[in-house]
Amino acid sequence: MEATRELKVVIIGGVALGAGAAAKVRRMDEMANIVLIERGPHVSFANCGLPYYLGGVIADRNALLLHTPASLKARFNIDVRTRQEVVTIDRARKIVQVRDLPTGNIYEEAYDKLVLALGAKPLMPPIRGLQLPGVFSVRNVPDVDAIKQWIDRYDAKRVAVIGAGFIGVEIVENLRDLGLEVTLIEKAPQILPPFDMEMTTRVFEELEQMGVEIILSDGIATFEGEERAETVVLESGKAIQADLFILGLGVRPDVQIAKDAGLELGVAGALKVNDYLQTSDSDIYSGGDMAEVKYLIDGKMHWIALAGAANKQARVIGMNVCGGHVKFRGALGTSIVKLGKVSIGMTGMSEKVAKATGIPYFVSYNTTGHHASYYPDAHDLTIKLIVEESTGRVIGGEVVGQEGVDKRVDVIATAIFGRMTVEDLADLDLAYAPPFSSAKDPVIMAGMAAEHLYDGTVEAMYGLPADVNDWQIIDVRRSSESSEGMLRGAVNIPLDELRQRLSELDPKKPTIVYCRSGQRSYFAYQILKGHGFSQVYNLSGGYLVEMFREEQNDKQPQVVAH
Repeated sequence: MEATRELKVVIIGGVALGAGAAAKVRRMDEMANIVLIERGPHVSFANCGLPYYLGGVIADRNALLLHTPASLKARFNIDVRTRQEVVTIDRARKIVQVRDLPTGNIYEEAYDKLVLALGAKPLMPPIRGLQLPGVFSVRNVPDVDAIKQWIDRYDAKRVAVIGAGFIGVEIVENLRDLGLEVTLIEKAPQILPPFDMEMTTRVFEELEQMGVEIILSDGIATFEGEERAETVVLESGKAIQADLFILGLGVRPDVQIAKDAGLELGVAGALKVNDYLQTSDSDIYSGGDMAEVKYLIDGKMHWIALAGAANKQARVIGMNVCGGHVKFRGALGTSIVKLGKVSIGMTGMSEKVAKATGIPYFVSYNTTGHHASYYPDAHDLTIKLIVEESTGRVIGGEVVGQEGVDKRVDVIATAIFGRMTVEDLADLDLAYAPPFSSAKDPVIMAGMAAEHLYDGTVEAMYGLPADVNDWQIIDVRRSSESSEGMLRGAVNIPLDELRQRLSELDPKKPTIVYCRSGQRSYFAYQILKGHGFSQVYNLSGGYLVEMFREEQNDKQPQVVAH
């Protein structure tokens, strides 16, 4: 009987997708010939840990190196070739040409199945001076090594970080931990642009408390310096001097070699793939930051450059390369970032994305302690839900607070994945003990608040109206709370005094009620409606969120009607 020819799998690129796919292929097929080609010196490293290696939180550099060529050879019998770069793909001959970077020699490697795992590359706009020494990006371990060496060599004291996305914010925190003065520059009008603006206020305040200079709505024009970069000049003309500059402008798919091979591109310039993660060539697979992905909210293809999807896609590719027929169901873009004492996370659609896609939606805010209020050290946790108006289905969520953010984001992500409604969210049975949560977990409270909007139990106002004189605005917080600040045009009638002081109010005048976060004002809403007040609105998110809106100049009112 003729022996079956062994499967030859060539993987271009390591890290999560490439190394993960290689390991899965081996688990599926002990006899497969697996070649992994990586142009860098490290085949498998924790790129999400790079900011923390920079700041010394991760002290041991080797802790970032999850696998080495030797360990992958010993455990999985994978032929790993570092510092080698694939320069062309010949799809007709099923051959890749590879350049050995130390020698410059080029050789050919045949494949039966090819996996493209080149990921993304830092966005490097055509800006004068960008190539000057002292301007860095953060993509791999050698990048961080170079930054650390530069700081030591020049005894750096001042750093400009350009880009206030996830990586930029994490780098800022770690640079401040090193004692450096930091200026954070962002072209968008807010930090962490994927989030809705009002939800980022606590992170902004944390940056200020850390002593970070923040410049928003201003992009970079040029870098200036003689032998090295010394100044970045912004589009406004403002000049920022620093000892080094770190770019966090975002990334784009690294698809040039795939494009040259004639593979079809999809959204955002990423590789087009099907549910089985095959490209337009059925023998070539891809995923991670290099390829588009199905978005679980609307079923359309998006580009989502996050590690979670890449790790799961590696498993799917490994199975399908070995003859499987497994679909990758998609992603939600669930993410989280920590800055100092504050964490902020999101999943699914933000409000601005929902608005841009034209999905009819409403939003709901809820602020409560992350665990029982009577247990020591309860910290505010604010949850924003984005809800499909016609069905009550949860399509997005954002959470910000000091503790417990990760748990709540993950619960909301699970609810979105299961296509749950706000009623379902309110009915969840979640773990409770005073050190961990309240009898009604913040997610359950958020579901209840959104359910009231969905079923018409309450109508909400999003932001104060332009002319507050036409409205009756009632602050139902305790007097001790309102004495520290009230919204414009408001009068203070504490909730427990409201029934006795109804004569002070006009039941025919449109009325807005608010408290700190929205719960007590919901009770006030019901009292007023029960006493014949016809036009009553609960200020969504209460005093806390309205102050966020005030600070961000986002005051356009909107009535949710059902």
